[in-house]
Amino acid sequence: MPNDAVFRWCLVSLGATVVAVGLYTQSLKKMAATYLVGMLAIAGVFLPDWDFFDRDVSHWCSPISLHHSAAAAQPQSTPSRFKIYPIRMVVYTAVYGFAFYKWWMFISS
Repeated sequence: MPNDAVFRWCLVSLGATVVAVGLYTQSLKKMAATYLVGMLAIAGVFLPDWDFFDRDVSHWCSPISLHHSAAAAQPQSTPSRFKIYPIRMVVYTAVYGFAFYKWWMFISS
């Protein structure tokens, strides 16, 4: 991971969110749920930084070609996880939107 400061900032923000939820709800179960959802959300953004996913979604079912792996080995100005692919954005939005909705319904109950 090239930028550890962003990862650290996300973890500190998650810790502050867990503390805020704990103070607001007075529930260890809701704090644990917030921590779990937050860690899965952070891992979902920062972990899939592999060459396999740095392609259009339609090519995920085929193996990586040598041309693509050689091109991926060269340094890029923009990290692959920040490239905008429409299908990837739809999947991320759907998964994170549903997770946030379920988390919010659990916390607010």
